[in-house]
Amino acid sequence: MPAYVLSMRPRARRALRQLDPTARQAIVAAIDALMANPRPSGAAPIKGHRPYLRVRVGDYRVIYAVDETACSVRIAVIGHRREVYRNLDL
Repeated sequence: MPAYVLSMRPRARRALRQLDPTARQAIVAAIDALMANPRPSGAAPIKGHRPYLRVRVGDYRVIYAVDETACSVRIAVIGHRREVYRNLDL
């Protein structure tokens, strides 16, 4: 199975830069794992936003979409679980 290409929305990049180093390191590791396996056992679809999945990383969530034809993973939103689902504009 080929490795998936990663792309990130500017909003997700900004959120990742603003995190503390420990959380950032864990999220980067989870994103790297998504490139090898875009649908890990902990991934769950988001209700009301059909193509998007979410994966838990401690208290944070990574919301992303997978494009099988282009073999790409697009990170849409990264945020704390308390705030990530508010005003979800995907």
